[in-house]
Amino acid sequence: MWDYSDKVKDHFFNPKNAGAVVDANAIGEVGSISCGDALRLTLKVNEDTEVIEDAGFQTFGCGSAIASSSVLTEIIKGMTLDEALKVTNQDIAAELDGLPPEKMHCSVMGREALQAAVANYRGEEWKDDHEEGALICKCFAIDAVMIEEMVWANKLRTVEDVTNYTKAGGGCAACHEDIEAILEKVLKERGESFDPNAAPVEKPQPIVAEKKPLTNLQRIKKIEEVIMSFRPQLMADGGDVELVEVVDKTAYVNMTGACNGCQMSSMTIAGIQQRLMEVMGEFIKVVPASQMPKLVSIQEAGHA
Repeated sequence: MWDYSDKVKDHFFNPKNAGAVVDANAIGEVGSISCGDALRLTLKVNEDTEVIEDAGFQTFGCGSAIASSSVLTEIIKGMTLDEALKVTNQDIAAELDGLPPEKMHCSVMGREALQAAVANYRGEEWKDDHEEGALICKCFAIDAVMIEEMVWANKLRTVEDVTNYTKAGGGCAACHEDIEAILEKVLKERGESFDPNAAPVEKPQPIVAEKKPLTNLQRIKKIEEVIMSFRPQLMADGGDVELVEVVDKTAYVNMTGACNGCQMSSMTIAGIQQRLMEVMGEFIKVVPASQMPKLVSIQEAGHA
């Protein structure tokens, strides 16, 4: 389990500017749900001064992705577009009092969403798509240009660094050799030599001492508390969620009202699951109650 700062926790549990901005005139979308992270940033820009008057986000991803998106909107509100474009992923992480090395890619996603939104406002074309033949990591669709940029900007030295900042190499590992080639090229340009055994730029956060395992009753109580924290926002939109059953480390829930059948319900369930893991420090699976295995009664078993 990673050691998160109080600011990361605050922006995760109490995100600022969550949701889309009404009458937004700048939209930036990056990432892919199939790759595990996606962010949609919406801005209301004053057309006379190019000052960002409002900013909102919709994020699918882990707690660090939500926190990075939340703090980004706070940073850029009141800035001109040119000022906002100077915000780096390091600025986002610093405003959160740091991110675990393995989560730095979340701050990078925020920076890219901002670039995409500004380009959208100005009628310019912005792409995070790879050039043909330049795709390095097929698992997460990361191209050579992005890897080179992150190596330069963040003084990365190892494949582990690149994975932490871009996710490239975090899947099948087939691209590690290509990542090493990029590192060797950039480091040579920096007047350094590539050492595959070098230590990463940041040491991983210390492992938190193992906590006493939760009892089933404690687990159920914490699951109920987390689900209750989601209900006010869902109810405000005409929906709701209810806990139906907990079996070992699987929580079965019902999405009701406007949430029943909504295309976003799967994202809501994923968000509940992520928050449970953050709060409880253990893997908890959240599944729609419709997928709950049917329990066979003693009477039914006797007539089988």
